[in-house]
Amino acid sequence: MVVTNSRILRWTRENSSECEKGVIISWRDLSVYATSKGNRICRQLINNVRGAVKPGNLVAIMGGSGAGKSSLMAALACRTPPGIVVHGEILVNGYPVSPAYMRRNSGFMHQEDLFVGTMTVLEHLNFMARMKLDRRTDPRDIRDRINGLLQEVGLAHKSGTMIGNAGGEKVLSGGEKKRLACATELLSDPKILFLDEPTTGLDAHSASVLVAQLTVVAARGRTVLCTIHQPSSAIFNAFQQIILVAEGRIAFIGTSEQALHFFASEGYHCPLAYNPADFLIATLATAPRDEDASRRNAQRICDAFLVSDACKEVDIVLQLELHIASSYIWRDDGGETCEFKQPWWWSKLYWLIHRGSIQIIRDPTVQFLRILLKLCLAILVSLCFLGAITLDQLGIQAVQGVLFIMVTENTFLPMYATLAALPQDMPLFLREHRAGLYTPHLYYFARVVSLIPGLIVEPIIFVMIVYWLVGLRSTVEAFVLTLIVAVFTMNVSTACGCFFSAAFDSVPLAMAYLVPFDYILMITMGPFIKLGTLPVYMQWIKYMSWLLHSTEALTIVQWKGVHNISCEVKDPELPCMTEGSEVLERYDFDGDNYWTDISFMAVIYLVFHALGYACLWNRTRYK
Repeated sequence: MVVTNSRILRWTRENSSECEKGVIISWRDLSVYATSKGNRICRQLINNVRGAVKPGNLVAIMGGSGAGKSSLMAALACRTPPGIVVHGEILVNGYPVSPAYMRRNSGFMHQEDLFVGTMTVLEHLNFMARMKLDRRTDPRDIRDRINGLLQEVGLAHKSGTMIGNAGGEKVLSGGEKKRLACATELLSDPKILFLDEPTTGLDAHSASVLVAQLTVVAARGRTVLCTIHQPSSAIFNAFQQIILVAEGRIAFIGTSEQALHFFASEGYHCPLAYNPADFLIATLATAPRDEDASRRNAQRICDAFLVSDACKEVDIVLQLELHIASSYIWRDDGGETCEFKQPWWWSKLYWLIHRGSIQIIRDPTVQFLRILLKLCLAILVSLCFLGAITLDQLGIQAVQGVLFIMVTENTFLPMYATLAALPQDMPLFLREHRAGLYTPHLYYFARVVSLIPGLIVEPIIFVMIVYWLVGLRSTVEAFVLTLIVAVFTMNVSTACGCFFSAAFDSVPLAMAYLVPFDYILMITMGPFIKLGTLPVYMQWIKYMSWLLHSTEALTIVQWKGVHNISCEVKDPELPCMTEGSEVLERYDFDGDNYWTDISFMAVIYLVFHALGYACLWNRTRYK
């Protein structure tokens, strides 16, 4: 098809102001494939399509379930998940674009709303602004931009409301969450906005309000595309352009009036007083009991579109875009991306820690209930051992019982409580990571740091109550050394929980592997078996068992340097330990190993977190 220079210049003059404000996204020879393991193509989702969308228009991508509308939009946004291969050209103002450009200059609103429910609307937008905007942006400009967006989407009166917290009295409704998700994507003022099923789950009024807001965004010269399923007549009429998809092919691109005229020319007339959107989708959809005929019908419509006037208009736009891109220097993808300054990594780390801390402090299941449980257990344990700690043979047993409870209480509860942390956060983490907000190591480190205050406070509360009420060794040095061991024990246990949490997709699967592992560690912690009698092939366990190191360190604190332990009943068949060194020897503990045990626990802590990060990083590659 030949396009004259006068036609090109006329089109350029007519659209120069429009192009200054927004961009034209186009695609040609675009195919999308789903691959199996080994990168073998197993199914074609999009079949060699082409099209173009101009700025200033609100565009709907429509089609039946499985037609390929979400696959098409994800490919255009360069946000396809792993296992999806895209072939063909995606152009912005006639230039091929990279995923980095699309991440920087486009927003993508997912169908499923994922938020940290314990944050307020204002806190969420402030966090996202700090992660997405240029680091040179003035804080006052960020505040003004957030306030403006809240006014625009109608959430100004909800700025201090929590997004959604289980059991909370004031949370956002479904429609308000959709508007908040929209505001989140508009923070960076993207040139292109993609929305996947934005009206799904909303009532008619909420859906109309959201579409009206999108119309305002498009009117500012932005390119707005959204997939939509069965819109009402009012919502359907709000779209300036529609893209109909069927069987992975384009069935039509143009206005709704043009679509109805095209379908009528093919023998499909929309009945009066019938929703045009329902008619168009039903015509292209696959009927459950007549699948073959439905597919042939859809393919025939797609073939007819290829030779229609509407398709010729698309071809003209594509050719004009390519000609202008080669004749005029107004490319802005490379320069703007280079000028953008990502927030500093330490700034991202600070805000990730800030968000994690808010999540822990405000979620009662994470911190408050655990501390309350610690208090109750500490009092209960103290009452059980009250008056049992004496300097005799029965006192030795009581002391070791208290130490055993100290170790296990600071091990198993925090370990199993941590198992659910990463699986619950994984969908949100993967979404934000793929959007380029932060890297896995920043997320993992921030997650660990945000847990540390609670992992220090909890064992201190437990030990302070139990230690003095029970009546363990009454020196400040022994008390401080016991606190150090308890804190290390809980932190290592949590690190173990983080590792298993990152290694497995679900809590039940992680539990299935963690429980046997815990049994082995508990058996070899000292009280149950004499370490010197362990078989050679099991000797290695004592080096990685922090329960053993914790028990040994606590036993050293209580019995090293203790003399004159009474033995009132002398029975040759029963042991009689009169020195603290004899107690240590009974368990094969070495009195000089306190700081060695602490060092071992520190190393185990680092190893578990290194393994946890490696598992998390590996999951970002394949999820």
